[in-house]
Amino acid sequence: MAPLSKSLLTSPRIFSACLRLHSSLSFEMIENMDKKATWDRFYSESSNKTFKNFEWFFGFEAVQNFIMPVLQTKVSPDTRLEVLDMGCGTSALGPSVYRHCPVPVRVTCGDISPVAVRLMQEHVRAKAVQPGNCSSQLDFVELDCTQLHKHFAPASVDLIVDKGTTDALLKSKEGKRSAGLVLKQCLTVLCHSGSLLQFSDEDPDARLLWLESEARTARVAVHEVGELRGVCYYCYQVTPSPKCETPTE
Repeated sequence: MAPLSKSLLTSPRIFSACLRLHSSLSFEMIENMDKKATWDRFYSESSNKTFKNFEWFFGFEAVQNFIMPVLQTKVSPDTRLEVLDMGCGTSALGPSVYRHCPVPVRVTCGDISPVAVRLMQEHVRAKAVQPGNCSSQLDFVELDCTQLHKHFAPASVDLIVDKGTTDALLKSKEGKRSAGLVLKQCLTVLCHSGSLLQFSDEDPDARLLWLESEARTARVAVHEVGELRGVCYYCYQVTPSPKCETPTE
């Protein structure tokens, strides 16, 4: 995979862009990135300015070659694929999948912050984003990623995209347990041929060990996305095993 475009977000770590733009949130962001109140405050502060999509790490263009092939290998003439952009914030990733995917998809952009959900609903409505397939659907919903089973039936989702959400949990003060629960929830709602794509700057030596421990019998693979400002980014692909039983709690 070619290195990331220099026009993409130039922050070497998940925190730095946030802290640069939202200095009043510096300590809260670092310590409490697993808390709803932190994100409500973050996006409320953002909404005081002209709206602009905020991208963790990089935008859709950097990872579309990981996302789109997964969807296009699952084409069924009678089925609309279910896609979840988990912890979407105000990223353009979910709407970009909706806009560029030629096969029918229902893209659910979910975030714990109702402020982020409202901002994205207003933005997409104003931009009149058009789908790549006339049968596709785009939704923005408030959801807690540790409780995906309340929004999706077991084995009903084809693709979950996680761009920085698990990183935020793992790097917060008390988020490691929540990160493990989120992973188990993903494996519960993913269909047996589905995939979870985690985009992260965490080194495989650490992330693979954690994933294999938490995901148990699920299949885990890693692909290099590219390097940006001296930091290498990875795509961790987790696929449920047909015999993998994953608890909802």
